[in-house]
Amino acid sequence: MENNQWKKGETGAWVSIIAYVVLSISKLIMAQIGSSDALRADGLNNTTDIIASLAVLIGLRISRKPPDSDHHYGHSRAETISSLIAAFIMATIGIQVLFGAGETIVNRQFGEPSLLTGWTAVAGAVIMYGVYRFNLRLSRQVSSRALYAAAQDNRSDALVSIGAAVGIFGTMSGMLWMDPAAAVIVGAVILKTSWDIFTDATHLLTDGFDEDELHEIKSTISSHPEVNKVADVKARLQGNETLVDVIILVSPDITVQKAHDITDEIEILLEKNHHISYAHIHTEPYHG
Repeated sequence: MENNQWKKGETGAWVSIIAYVVLSISKLIMAQIGSSDALRADGLNNTTDIIASLAVLIGLRISRKPPDSDHHYGHSRAETISSLIAAFIMATIGIQVLFGAGETIVNRQFGEPSLLTGWTAVAGAVIMYGVYRFNLRLSRQVSSRALYAAAQDNRSDALVSIGAAVGIFGTMSGMLWMDPAAAVIVGAVILKTSWDIFTDATHLLTDGFDEDELHEIKSTISSHPEVNKVADVKARLQGNETLVDVIILVSPDITVQKAHDITDEIEILLEKNHHISYAHIHTEPYHG
Protein backbone atom coordinates (compact mmCIF):
# COMPACT_ATOMS: atom_id res chain seq x y z
CA MET A 1 0.00 0.00 0.00
CA GLU A 2 2.81 2.38 0.96
CA ASN A 3 4.70 1.57 -2.27
CA ASN A 4 1.52 2.22 -4.30
CA GLN A 5 1.06 5.62 -2.63
CA TRP A 6 4.64 6.56 -3.39
CA LYS A 7 4.20 5.62 -7.05
CA LYS A 8 1.08 7.78 -7.25
CA GLY A 9 2.97 10.70 -5.71
CA GLU A 10 5.80 10.25 -8.19
CA THR A 11 3.26 10.24 -11.04
CA GLY A 12 1.97 13.64 -9.91
CA ALA A 13 5.49 15.07 -9.82
CA TRP A 14 6.23 13.80 -13.34
CA VAL A 15 2.96 15.21 -14.69
CA SER A 16 3.99 18.64 -13.35
CA ILE A 17 7.50 18.38 -14.76
CA ILE A 18 6.34 17.40 -18.27
CA ALA A 19 3.71 20.18 -18.31
CA TYR A 20 6.23 22.78 -17.15
CA VAL A 21 8.86 21.75 -19.71
CA VAL A 22 6.38 22.04 -22.58
CA LEU A 23 4.87 25.31 -21.35
CA SER A 24 8.13 27.05 -20.44
CA ILE A 25 9.67 26.34 -23.86
CA SER A 26 6.49 27.39 -25.68
CA LYS A 27 6.02 30.60 -23.67
CA LEU A 28 9.63 31.76 -23.86
CA ILE A 29 9.74 31.20 -27.62
CA MET A 30 6.41 32.96 -28.18
CA ALA A 31 7.40 35.80 -25.82
CA GLN A 32 10.56 36.37 -27.85
CA ILE A 33 8.68 36.30 -31.15
CA GLY A 34 5.70 38.32 -29.91
CA SER A 35 7.55 40.80 -27.62
CA SER A 36 5.64 40.20 -24.37
CA ASP A 37 7.15 40.89 -20.94
CA ALA A 38 4.20 39.22 -19.23
CA LEU A 39 4.49 35.98 -21.19
CA ARG A 40 8.27 35.97 -20.72
CA ALA A 41 7.77 36.29 -16.95
CA ASP A 42 5.21 33.50 -17.10
CA GLY A 43 7.67 31.29 -19.02
CA LEU A 44 10.46 31.99 -16.52
CA ASN A 45 8.07 31.08 -13.73
CA ASN A 46 7.42 27.72 -15.40
CA THR A 47 11.17 27.19 -15.85
CA THR A 48 11.80 27.49 -12.11
CA ASP A 49 8.80 25.25 -11.49
CA ILE A 50 10.64 22.49 -13.33
CA ILE A 51 13.40 22.69 -10.71
CA ALA A 52 10.86 22.90 -7.88
CA SER A 53 9.00 19.83 -9.20
CA LEU A 54 12.28 17.92 -9.41
CA ALA A 55 12.92 18.86 -5.78
CA VAL A 56 9.51 17.42 -4.86
CA LEU A 57 10.29 14.23 -6.79
CA ILE A 58 13.65 13.83 -5.06
CA GLY A 59 11.98 14.49 -1.69
CA LEU A 60 9.40 11.78 -2.38
CA ARG A 61 12.11 9.29 -3.24
CA ILE A 62 14.25 10.07 -0.18
CA SER A 63 11.23 9.95 2.15
CA ARG A 64 10.57 6.38 0.97
CA LYS A 65 13.88 5.13 2.43
CA PRO A 66 13.41 2.95 5.54
CA PRO A 67 14.80 3.84 9.00
CA ASP A 68 18.54 3.33 9.46
CA SER A 69 21.16 3.67 12.20
CA ASP A 70 20.99 7.46 12.34
CA HIS A 71 17.42 8.02 11.08
CA HIS A 72 15.39 5.99 13.56
CA TYR A 73 12.11 7.59 12.46
CA GLY A 74 12.83 7.16 8.76
CA HIS A 75 13.38 9.87 6.13
CA SER A 76 9.83 11.16 5.65
CA ARG A 77 10.76 14.76 6.50
CA ALA A 78 12.66 14.92 3.22
CA GLU A 79 9.28 15.73 1.64
CA THR A 80 8.92 18.83 3.81
CA ILE A 81 12.48 19.91 3.07
CA SER A 82 11.79 19.58 -0.67
CA SER A 83 8.79 21.90 -0.25
CA LEU A 84 11.09 24.41 1.48
CA ILE A 85 13.59 24.25 -1.38
CA ALA A 86 10.76 24.78 -3.87
CA ALA A 87 9.68 27.89 -1.92
CA PHE A 88 13.18 29.42 -2.10
CA ILE A 89 13.42 28.76 -5.84
CA MET A 90 10.03 30.39 -6.44
CA ALA A 91 10.93 33.42 -4.30
CA THR A 92 14.15 33.97 -6.25
CA ILE A 93 12.42 34.06 -9.63
CA GLY A 94 9.57 36.16 -8.22
CA ILE A 95 12.02 38.86 -7.16
CA GLN A 96 13.73 38.74 -10.57
CA VAL A 97 10.40 39.12 -12.38
CA LEU A 98 9.38 42.08 -10.19
CA PHE A 99 12.66 43.91 -10.77
CA GLY A 100 12.59 43.28 -14.52
CA ALA A 101 9.00 44.45 -14.94
CA GLY A 102 9.54 47.42 -12.64
CA GLU A 103 12.53 48.54 -14.68
CA THR A 104 10.44 48.36 -17.87
CA ILE A 105 7.72 50.53 -16.33
CA VAL A 106 10.15 53.10 -14.89
CA ASN A 107 12.03 53.44 -18.17
CA ARG A 108 8.79 53.32 -20.18
CA GLN A 109 10.24 50.79 -22.60
CA PHE A 110 6.87 49.37 -23.59
CA GLY A 111 6.57 46.79 -26.35
CA GLU A 112 3.57 45.75 -28.43
CA PRO A 113 2.90 42.02 -27.93
CA SER A 114 1.20 40.01 -30.65
CA LEU A 115 -2.22 38.36 -30.39
CA LEU A 116 -0.61 34.92 -30.42
CA THR A 117 1.17 35.61 -27.11
CA GLY A 118 -2.18 36.28 -25.45
CA TRP A 119 -3.69 33.01 -26.63
CA THR A 120 -0.53 31.17 -25.60
CA ALA A 121 -1.04 32.46 -22.06
CA VAL A 122 -4.71 31.37 -22.11
CA ALA A 123 -3.76 27.87 -23.28
CA GLY A 124 -1.15 27.69 -20.53
CA ALA A 125 -3.75 28.62 -17.91
CA VAL A 126 -6.13 25.87 -19.06
CA ILE A 127 -3.38 23.22 -19.04
CA MET A 128 -2.06 24.20 -15.60
CA TYR A 129 -5.53 24.23 -14.07
CA GLY A 130 -5.98 20.66 -15.28
CA VAL A 131 -2.62 19.68 -13.75
CA TYR A 132 -3.65 21.43 -10.49
CA ARG A 133 -6.88 19.42 -10.22
CA PHE A 134 -5.02 16.18 -10.94
CA ASN A 135 -2.29 16.78 -8.35
CA LEU A 136 -4.69 18.11 -5.71
CA ARG A 137 -6.78 14.94 -5.91
CA LEU A 138 -3.64 12.80 -5.88
CA SER A 139 -2.11 14.62 -2.88
CA ARG A 140 -5.23 13.88 -0.85
CA GLN A 141 -5.21 10.23 -1.87
CA VAL A 142 -1.59 9.67 -0.80
CA SER A 143 -1.51 12.31 2.02
CA SER A 144 1.55 14.02 0.53
CA ARG A 145 2.30 17.56 1.70
CA ALA A 146 5.02 18.00 -0.92
CA LEU A 147 2.59 17.03 -3.67
CA TYR A 148 -0.05 19.32 -2.13
CA ALA A 149 2.48 22.18 -2.26
CA ALA A 150 3.14 21.34 -5.90
CA ALA A 151 -0.61 21.42 -6.60
CA GLN A 152 -0.89 24.89 -5.04
CA ASP A 153 1.97 25.99 -7.25
CA ASN A 154 0.09 24.56 -10.27
CA ARG A 155 -2.95 26.66 -9.35
CA SER A 156 -0.92 29.83 -8.91
CA ASP A 157 0.66 29.18 -12.32
CA ALA A 158 -2.79 28.98 -13.91
CA LEU A 159 -3.72 32.31 -12.30
CA VAL A 160 -0.40 33.80 -13.39
CA SER A 161 -1.11 32.83 -17.01
CA ILE A 162 -4.56 34.42 -16.80
CA GLY A 163 -2.99 37.62 -15.48
CA ALA A 164 -0.45 37.56 -18.29
CA ALA A 165 -3.21 37.11 -20.87
CA VAL A 166 -5.17 40.05 -19.42
CA GLY A 167 -2.08 42.25 -19.58
CA ILE A 168 -1.32 41.25 -23.15
CA PHE A 169 -4.86 41.83 -24.43
CA GLY A 170 -4.98 45.13 -22.52
CA THR A 171 -1.79 46.30 -24.22
CA MET A 172 -3.23 45.43 -27.61
CA SER A 173 -6.18 47.70 -26.86
CA GLY A 174 -3.82 50.66 -26.52
CA MET A 175 -2.78 50.54 -22.84
CA LEU A 176 0.90 49.74 -23.41
CA TRP A 177 1.70 49.68 -19.68
CA MET A 178 -0.54 46.67 -19.04
CA ASP A 179 1.92 44.04 -20.33
CA PRO A 180 4.72 44.94 -17.85
CA ALA A 181 2.08 45.60 -15.18
CA ALA A 182 0.85 42.03 -15.66
CA ALA A 183 4.45 40.88 -15.24
CA VAL A 184 4.54 42.71 -11.88
CA ILE A 185 1.38 40.84 -10.83
CA VAL A 186 3.00 37.57 -11.95
CA GLY A 187 5.98 38.30 -9.72
CA ALA A 188 3.75 39.16 -6.76
CA VAL A 189 1.74 35.94 -7.13
CA ILE A 190 4.95 33.90 -7.29
CA LEU A 191 6.20 35.52 -4.08
CA LYS A 192 2.87 35.01 -2.30
CA THR A 193 2.79 31.32 -3.22
CA SER A 194 6.40 30.81 -2.16
CA TRP A 195 5.66 32.49 1.19
CA ASP A 196 2.67 30.21 1.82
CA ILE A 197 4.72 27.09 1.08
CA PHE A 198 7.62 28.42 3.19
CA THR A 199 5.46 29.11 6.26
CA ASP A 200 3.77 25.70 6.03
CA ALA A 201 7.10 23.86 5.68
CA THR A 202 8.81 25.74 8.51
CA HIS A 203 5.79 25.20 10.76
CA LEU A 204 6.12 21.45 10.24
CA LEU A 205 9.91 21.39 10.59
CA THR A 206 9.64 23.18 13.94
CA ASP A 207 7.11 20.54 15.12
CA GLY A 208 4.07 22.76 14.78
CA PHE A 209 0.73 20.97 14.87
CA ASP A 210 -2.87 22.02 14.32
CA GLU A 211 -4.52 22.74 17.69
CA ASP A 212 -8.00 21.68 16.57
CA GLU A 213 -6.70 18.32 15.36
CA LEU A 214 -4.82 17.86 18.63
CA HIS A 215 -8.03 18.53 20.55
CA GLU A 216 -9.83 15.87 18.48
CA ILE A 217 -7.07 13.36 19.25
CA LYS A 218 -7.36 14.12 22.96
CA SER A 219 -11.15 13.66 22.81
CA THR A 220 -10.71 10.27 21.15
CA ILE A 221 -8.33 9.14 23.88
CA SER A 222 -10.62 10.47 26.62
CA SER A 223 -13.52 8.48 25.19
CA HIS A 224 -11.94 5.23 26.35
CA PRO A 225 -13.90 4.10 29.45
CA GLU A 226 -10.77 3.08 31.39
CA VAL A 227 -9.04 6.45 30.95
CA ASN A 228 -9.72 8.65 33.97
CA LYS A 229 -7.83 11.61 32.58
CA VAL A 230 -5.55 12.59 29.71
CA ALA A 231 -2.70 14.30 31.55
CA ASP A 232 -0.81 15.33 28.44
CA VAL A 233 -0.91 14.82 24.68
CA LYS A 234 1.59 16.04 22.09
CA ALA A 235 1.70 15.47 18.35
CA ARG A 236 3.99 16.28 15.45
CA LEU A 237 4.26 15.42 11.81
CA GLN A 238 7.10 13.30 10.47
CA GLY A 239 6.58 13.80 6.76
CA ASN A 240 3.08 12.38 6.19
CA GLU A 241 2.97 10.46 9.48
CA THR A 242 1.50 11.85 12.69
CA LEU A 243 3.48 10.91 15.81
CA VAL A 244 1.68 11.15 19.15
CA ASP A 245 3.00 11.12 22.74
CA VAL A 246 0.37 10.67 25.44
CA ILE A 247 0.22 10.42 29.24
CA ILE A 248 -3.00 8.90 30.55
CA LEU A 249 -4.15 8.41 34.15
CA VAL A 250 -5.79 5.08 34.95
CA SER A 251 -6.96 3.31 38.08
CA PRO A 252 -4.01 2.42 40.36
CA ASP A 253 -5.65 -0.93 41.12
CA ILE A 254 -5.39 -2.45 37.65
CA THR A 255 -2.66 -4.89 36.62
CA VAL A 256 0.23 -4.11 34.30
CA GLN A 257 -1.42 -6.38 31.72
CA LYS A 258 -4.65 -4.38 31.94
CA ALA A 259 -2.77 -1.11 31.49
CA HIS A 260 -1.05 -2.59 28.45
CA ASP A 261 -4.41 -3.67 27.01
CA ILE A 262 -5.77 -0.14 27.46
CA THR A 263 -2.87 1.37 25.52
CA ASP A 264 -3.39 -1.17 22.73
CA GLU A 265 -7.06 -0.27 22.52
CA ILE A 266 -6.23 3.45 22.37
CA GLU A 267 -3.76 2.81 19.56
CA ILE A 268 -6.52 1.05 17.62
CA LEU A 269 -8.86 4.02 18.21
CA LEU A 270 -6.23 6.49 16.96
CA GLU A 271 -5.57 4.39 13.88
CA LYS A 272 -9.27 4.05 13.12
CA ASN A 273 -10.33 7.66 13.77
CA HIS A 274 -7.21 9.65 12.84
CA HIS A 275 -5.03 7.28 10.74
CA ILE A 276 -2.28 7.54 13.35
CA SER A 277 -0.01 4.52 13.14
CA TYR A 278 2.51 5.60 15.81
CA ALA A 279 1.52 6.50 19.37
CA HIS A 280 3.70 6.39 22.48
CA ILE A 281 1.32 6.02 25.42
CA HIS A 282 2.51 6.25 29.02
CA THR A 283 0.21 5.22 31.90
CA GLU A 284 0.25 6.70 35.41
CA PRO A 285 -1.98 6.05 38.44
CA TYR A 286 -5.03 8.25 38.94
CA HIS A 287 -5.63 9.42 42.53
CA GLY A 288 -8.65 11.63 42.00
